[in-house]
Amino acid sequence: MTTGENLAGSQRVRKLQTALHASATADPERRFHALIDKVWRMDFLHEAYNRVRRNGGVSGVDGESFEAIEEIGVEGWLEELSSELRDGTYVPRAVRRVLIPKKQPGKFRPLGIPCIRDRVVQTSALLVMEPIFEADLRAEQYAYRPGRSALDAVNRVHRLLNTGHREIVDGDLSNYFGEIPHAELMKSVARRISDGRLLGLIKAWLEMPVEEDDGEGGTCRTRRARKEKKGTPQGAPISPLLSNIYMRRFILGWQALGHAWRYSAEIVNYADDFCIVGCAPAAEMLAAAERLMVKLKLAINPHKTRCLRCPEDSFVFLGYRIGRNYRPNGRGAYIGTRPSKASVQGICSRISAQTHRRHVGQDAEEMVERLNRMLSGWSQYFRLGQVSPSYRAIDAHAAGRLRRWLCRKHKVQTGKYVRFSEQQLWDHYGLLRLVPKTKMLPGAKACSRRKAGCGKTARPV
Repeated sequence: MTTGENLAGSQRVRKLQTALHASATADPERRFHALIDKVWRMDFLHEAYNRVRRNGGVSGVDGESFEAIEEIGVEGWLEELSSELRDGTYVPRAVRRVLIPKKQPGKFRPLGIPCIRDRVVQTSALLVMEPIFEADLRAEQYAYRPGRSALDAVNRVHRLLNTGHREIVDGDLSNYFGEIPHAELMKSVARRISDGRLLGLIKAWLEMPVEEDDGEGGTCRTRRARKEKKGTPQGAPISPLLSNIYMRRFILGWQALGHAWRYSAEIVNYADDFCIVGCAPAAEMLAAAERLMVKLKLAINPHKTRCLRCPEDSFVFLGYRIGRNYRPNGRGAYIGTRPSKASVQGICSRISAQTHRRHVGQDAEEMVERLNRMLSGWSQYFRLGQVSPSYRAIDAHAAGRLRRWLCRKHKVQTGKYVRFSEQQLWDHYGLLRLVPKTKMLPGAKACSRRKAGCGKTARPV
């Protein structure tokens, strides 16, 4: 397919998505009954393949790679996949599970890697379903949605604090993605979709077998999701939407039971993270949330959930520490945001690992480019509130680690670090410096500007 045909196909996809969203918005009770034929349409499959290709990732259990697909021809590969969907012979393959280390030592998060063919079909289904359910998702939900981000969620919490909502439930769900009950989730999906074949595909994806290392050099295959009838496959393209659809029940229940009015409280949700920000005692709000979660067959983690009052106590939400900040030169205190200590330590650890002595064989340009990508990505996210102290600490750490790496590379004695001054690292080697960015960032002055989403002024505390 040529570039022009790809562009035309993308435009057709967007046009249909716009129509689906408009129809779902206009009639909140409408159920869509003819959607599966969109999933196997070649323009949708092409758009899905392009998205999966951009995201990259390794092969699934079948070992099929993007390079192998492109060698035989993407067009023919997609046509065969489309035929399987039309004929009803498409069957999802097993998910390869890997364990991703968490921040806590010795703890891991399971990540599922579906085969590329399954990722493409799921993404095509996502292109069809997302515009429909986007009309239903609540304003309190910020994850995996167009035009919304984690920074918007942080800003919303900050705005609520600055308007007098000081009681906080810093919530954590126990294994949310792994505990979502299939029957209740499918009811939530079927409320909008009556296409039996598409519903059958979604159920098949929820029940995909899992293949993982057996600890003895081989693999074992399990069907835990099918037996226990719960859980969505983390790492699958369809999983974020399904998790949002089910979390919507929590937010709707909170409002329907009158808790939002009773406690003058709002839930701010991002994936499996949530805060309840209100005016009633936090312990009462937590008790109400726990009762509601029991009905949803979910559990709040008692070890990671906190009740607190801000700014007397600070808390961490989506990597930001939210609490009492102090203005420079002793000009008072305010409720503000800044990168958490763990977030700063995390980027410093990554910088240290990248500049380890085992990488001394790399070119200096390549090393600086890698460091700059780390620093740029981190600062693009951590750009709200009082960022200057964190930026200065990271700048100093990055310069120190690069200086040590250059000394090892050029066999310069450690006592002669002066050869690589910070100015030289920034100007000659091109190391990214974060501190000058602070003047340009919205919210750098206590998040007091409206652009940062925290109200017209920051309230003193």
